[in-house]
Amino acid sequence: MNASIPRRHQAGGGLLRAIVVLIVLVAAAWLATHLFRGGGGDASATAPAPTDEQIKQGEYLARAGDCAACHTAPGGKPFAGGLAIASPIGNIYSTNITPDPRTGIGGYSYGQFERAVRRGINAAGHTLYPAMPYPSYAKVSDSDVQALYAYFMRGVTPVEQANHPEGIAWPLSMRWPLTYWRWLFAPKVAPVEVAPGQDAALARGQYLVEGLGHCGACHTPRGHALQERSLAAGDGTSYLSGGESDHWVAPSLRGEPASGLGSVSEQDVAMLLKTGRSERSAVFGGMSDVVQHSTQYLTDEDLAAIAHFLKSLPPARQETALSYDQATHAALGSGNVGATGAQLYIDNCATCHRTDGHGYPQVYPALAGNPVLNGRHAGAAIRLVLHGGTMPAGNGAPTQFSMPAFRERLSDQQVADVLSFVRSSWGNRGGAVTAEQVAPLRKLPPAGQPLMTGYDPRATEPSPRP
Repeated sequence: MNASIPRRHQAGGGLLRAIVVLIVLVAAAWLATHLFRGGGGDASATAPAPTDEQIKQGEYLARAGDCAACHTAPGGKPFAGGLAIASPIGNIYSTNITPDPRTGIGGYSYGQFERAVRRGINAAGHTLYPAMPYPSYAKVSDSDVQALYAYFMRGVTPVEQANHPEGIAWPLSMRWPLTYWRWLFAPKVAPVEVAPGQDAALARGQYLVEGLGHCGACHTPRGHALQERSLAAGDGTSYLSGGESDHWVAPSLRGEPASGLGSVSEQDVAMLLKTGRSERSAVFGGMSDVVQHSTQYLTDEDLAAIAHFLKSLPPARQETALSYDQATHAALGSGNVGATGAQLYIDNCATCHRTDGHGYPQVYPALAGNPVLNGRHAGAAIRLVLHGGTMPAGNGAPTQFSMPAFRERLSDQQVADVLSFVRSSWGNRGGAVTAEQVAPLRKLPPAGQPLMTGYDPRATEPSPRP
């Protein structure tokens, strides 16, 4: 009895020492981020007086970087911020990047602007949330950053609008730990350059995809610290091999014949980026915003260069090419709807996508051979069936076509059945879908509305097919 008292005191003393050590370590870590902020760049650097041509070029580059998509809230003023961006720790709100001197970036020097864009450090010296894709923008050239600065300071209308406070609870809202994230995962500023003898179109496409286009932000898988597993084609085959963004599962942009771009021509890739549709496909989800705000404004030469670069990427996974199978078309044509999901398909899908699964070119996409339906994750297809989608409109394709939402019409099991049907018909080899995979996606709002956190894309991984 008496011997146990010292042990309790000893245990209590050990706990106290552990707490003190932890506090000291946290304090030291915090102090290090203030003593060694670094990051490079000269915050006091200035740029030459802008020209009209440079401002115009900056506007084009801002389109290529899709700045408006994040920094313009629905119904809000251009570049005034306020868009909610979901993250596992809460909602991050985009900031005002108009040249308003009080609430925007009007007081930024060129050096401060460059550090924010390419190094992820704001004017106050704090690290930006990596929702700002500065790891990709590190590849943007000096001349292009200067043109962007000229445009945002001289070509954008200032808007006085205070930034929305972040929807992240303390202590996760503390900014200083982000410095360690930047030190670990953000590359040094290194613009992509054309090597002697290199294919100029390939180099231009690589510059746009890896840099301003920041395609990897959605289409590259992320690690446990939410960092992109790779930032460039030279980093390995994980780059652009498929990812998850904004609660959508983004497909591979590499050469997989079934789930990637292996069966898609360069011309179709360029057309999809320009108009949001092609002979076989149509964009949806977050990619609709990309076409709406960004890629439809790029020159045909730049779109061709992007397509050329993407088609140069070898597959990350070995897959057998898909081969069209007439069996489903023949069965449906003869009135045989005995397969699970077949009657649901006839009642809800066949009018637009046809019993042969080929759809209507540039109007309703083909389901037969569609990479989205043959990928490992069914989340994007589930969400599209539940919440619908609308093609972006633009100068190249002014007519919008919509996929209706079926969340009020079909149960979780029915959605699972019809998707299992289309993922296994006409030669498709996607996995089966279950009602348990549909249920969490039903709770998400339609595309374009603020998103809540907590969705795990792995929950939509289909069962493997033999």
